[in-house]
Amino acid sequence: MASAMFLSLMFLLPTMLLEAKEYDVGGKDGWVLKPSDYYSRWAQSNRFQINDTLYFKYNKANDSVLVVKKENYDSCNTNNPKQKMDDGDSRFKLSDSGLYYFISGNVENCKHGEKVIVLVMARHKHHPLPTTAPAPSQPPASALSPPQIHSSTLDTPAPSPSKASFVGVSVGFRVMVWIVLVFSTSYAGFVY
Repeated sequence: MASAMFLSLMFLLPTMLLEAKEYDVGGKDGWVLKPSDYYSRWAQSNRFQINDTLYFKYNKANDSVLVVKKENYDSCNTNNPKQKMDDGDSRFKLSDSGLYYFISGNVENCKHGEKVIVLVMARHKHHPLPTTAPAPSQPPASALSPPQIHSSTLDTPAPSPSKASFVGVSVGFRVMVWIVLVFSTSYAGFVY
């Protein structure tokens, strides 16, 4: 149950994060000379993404919104804006990442703070998680195969009774060492 919920969230979350939002510039007061939430604080408290929209609500009789270059933003220069919006009810789509500079079309309003810089975050490439776990590493086949017995070993005469106990210990010790080596290399990658 929990894993199904996790998988659902894993696929839905990126989709939810990519949905475009609309932001009211200046909050409830709109695009005015002295909003209750100052423009710089308002802009810093939001995370703008590509395709989000800024909504400017203002009195078209004495104000407008200009999209300008940084140097015109700094000097409140209203000449040659990139774009002018003057219908009192304007929307601006944030189509690229980076900085956008907005100033009031009324120079005096701009000089008294009716301007805002909006930072649009760049999209990061989505790197999906692997759907299957990687297979545990296997020891080489040679580590699991039994030792080779040469035919010359089979043709040797049986040991004399006086040496039998020593040879038996020696052979038994070799077999035990081989078994320990096989099992230690075959289970070295597993954790219990």
